[in-house]
Amino acid sequence: MKFSRTKKAGIVIVGILVFAISFYSFKQDDKNFQIAKNLDIYYTLFRELNLFYVDDVNPNKLVKTSIDKMLESLDPYTNFISEDDVEDFRFMTTGEYAGIGALISKQKGKIVIAEPYEGFPAQKSGLKAGDILLEVAGKSTENLSTEDVSSLLKGPAGKSVLVKIERFGQKKPLDIEVVREKIQIDPVPYYGMLDKETGYIRLSNFTVDCTERVKIAFIELKEKHGAKSLVLDLRSNPGGLLMEAVRISNLFIPKGQEIVSTKGKVKQWDKVYTATENPLDTVMPIAVLVNRGSASASEIVAGAIQDLDRGMIIGTRTFGKGLVQTTRDLSYNAKLKITTAKYYIPSGRCIQALDYSHRNEDGSVGEIPDSLITKYTTKKGRIVFDGGGVVPDITVDNEVLSNLATNLITQSVVFDYATYFNSKTEKVAAPEDFVITPEMYADFVQFVKKQDFKYESRTEGQLEKLLEVAKREKYYELSKVEFEALKVKLGHNIDQDLEHFKDEVSELMSDEIVSRYYYQKGAIKAALRDDKDVEKALEILQKPDGYASIFDAGRIIKSN
Repeated sequence: MKFSRTKKAGIVIVGILVFAISFYSFKQDDKNFQIAKNLDIYYTLFRELNLFYVDDVNPNKLVKTSIDKMLESLDPYTNFISEDDVEDFRFMTTGEYAGIGALISKQKGKIVIAEPYEGFPAQKSGLKAGDILLEVAGKSTENLSTEDVSSLLKGPAGKSVLVKIERFGQKKPLDIEVVREKIQIDPVPYYGMLDKETGYIRLSNFTVDCTERVKIAFIELKEKHGAKSLVLDLRSNPGGLLMEAVRISNLFIPKGQEIVSTKGKVKQWDKVYTATENPLDTVMPIAVLVNRGSASASEIVAGAIQDLDRGMIIGTRTFGKGLVQTTRDLSYNAKLKITTAKYYIPSGRCIQALDYSHRNEDGSVGEIPDSLITKYTTKKGRIVFDGGGVVPDITVDNEVLSNLATNLITQSVVFDYATYFNSKTEKVAAPEDFVITPEMYADFVQFVKKQDFKYESRTEGQLEKLLEVAKREKYYELSKVEFEALKVKLGHNIDQDLEHFKDEVSELMSDEIVSRYYYQKGAIKAALRDDKDVEKALEILQKPDGYASIFDAGRIIKSN
């Protein structure tokens, strides 16, 4: 019997389909078997541990550790959220919780009020930065973590909590009753005019409805204060809600324009996000400030502004988090925050770091070889690259703090001095006028000398490592006199260092002292006076030709 060529082809195709379906079924069955097999191994291992391990084991702790380590092997952002941690997770996305409205920290083994938020229960009840929390709700804070104390301070809105504090300059502890309230942290801690024509908005996170706060600030700056250009500060903004990033971009980007797209394993979830509303302004010159702490939603906004040539980006390369997380409900009220997609900004590039193993100490994007990056173009033809993060149009290298200044902060010396200063000084000049006088600095130097303050310069640290190597390789004895002389010569002198780094230390002192009287808004306002990123933004925004040249076609935007 003869078959036509068409029939033969049909039989071949059917055969291929049957094989493919069978192979797929086999693969799925094998995958399901592997899952069932490993879960059974895990269960039997856990049972044997529980029965025979020499000491008692904590089942919750063991399982939590195993889950965390498993998810850690995937990426840094896929996390298990236990029922106990759900409230903290909700605060991260909404900026809302019920409590006293204060930031606490552990300093020298004690739980301290680091910053009471202006207008919230802690501040209204008289709590101050520097107050040491001895007891919360009748429970001693000794040996408790900041998380434990934070849980004690939180509770139902309208219910009071009694705290016992130790205050600098007071002989006896103070009992203060604080009535908890629903706390909504303002995502726009400060906005104002930098000069007669330039508005400034600081956005600290992308929580629910943060776009409305930015919108209100922008309209006021433009209509009431005559702003003709804008500085949008996204530095150290860790991100948040994707839709808020889209909405904020839409304030300055025309309706219908693509802002970001997501692509993942589940194709039904892939989505293109466009500007859906009429923007507030599409022509005003904009400078977006970013740094290594600008991540996720911050990078969507900065990336869209750059790719669409809507404004210039100033600062340092951003963090490099281009992964989208979705929250899935688990049993017993737990949740899984799982990475489900990557997002892509208008040029088509993904800003996710290419690998997690070559990041900086803070987790941000490290050096990326040219061979691994791909070229893209912005709307006007500027050349940009992927590989991780958003590279600024104008890079401003932030000055690295001296080891002296770093240690004065980490050992809480500047913080403690501000507490001491506040205890004997009723009021200070406005944030924009406050300065550290020679008398104040001399007082600070004396304060430092009375503290148990010890530090080592970076040069001394490297020299110690050199000496260790020299001793191991038996070169030390050959040049002992020279090594010891170098050690003496490079040894730090606290009086000389405090004088040499006077300007740097004074700036830290100013920010901390101003925050005691004018809270977060005042501290931001004071810090803007010596802000190099802001200075660079103003320099370019004040020169129309210079601003326009940023967007010249063919211009290459690439990190050094």
